[in-house]
Amino acid sequence: MSDPQLTVEVTGPVATVTISNPARRNAMTHEMWRRLPVLLDRVEADPAVRALVLTGAGDTFCAGADLADLGETLALGDAGVAVAAEERLAAFAKPTIAAVRGACVGGGCQLAVACDLRIVAADARFGVPPARLGLVYPAPTTRRLAALVGPATAKYLLFTGELIDAERAVRVGLADEVVPVDRLADRVAGLTGSVAARSQLTVVAAKEIVDGRADADRVAWWYGQVQTSGEAREGVAAFHERRPARFTWAVPPEKTSGPDVGAGPAGSWGD
Repeated sequence: MSDPQLTVEVTGPVATVTISNPARRNAMTHEMWRRLPVLLDRVEADPAVRALVLTGAGDTFCAGADLADLGETLALGDAGVAVAAEERLAAFAKPTIAAVRGACVGGGCQLAVACDLRIVAADARFGVPPARLGLVYPAPTTRRLAALVGPATAKYLLFTGELIDAERAVRVGLADEVVPVDRLADRVAGLTGSVAARSQLTVVAAKEIVDGRADADRVAWWYGQVQTSGEAREGVAAFHERRPARFTWAVPPEKTSGPDVGAGPAGSWGD
């Protein structure tokens, strides 16, 4: 049985980060939490990547944080590696999609909520179990959950620690779409392909503005990019010529948080 690890595979414009810890239903170890921001830095800096998919190996997304690291979780709270990884994922400059099968619990739910979108299989189950363990859920994580599903649903999940199924997750806003198990991969591939084909100027600016991370100067910078990038000219020309647009704008390297990436448009990185 393989050791706990995170792997990254880049295929065309899409990077897929896979959580793998089969002995513990893909629970995140301390080292996996620590490693995730490093991998995200590398992927974000790759100009070929236009979307990120986060998923779990096999039939489980992530069953939470490995309880072997519970002592550190209690000691560090909001300063722990799990919160740091969550915040880095939430701040990822490009669109992020959680592809969820099976258990998405605790730390797994924390990661899924930090993604922009959540496409889930019919067998997905979501839960936030700190009340079962006597823990206080991290404050940034709690606020992000409440912003997504609303205060009442966040309280229900936190107060009870109960699991909810995929259909209910969609109804309360925790998931965006539920599909049959055997269609999950195809649906995620279709969605990421669609997102990658759109103007990344629009997509990345929209993500920043929706997330509240763009101040007035930053918004002005985005409008300046519209004027200088040629994206709008290409979009209008493609519309009139009835052809797919060929958008070429990419996040400038200085606008990302990571170093240059050695991987090209296709390849993989291990943990």
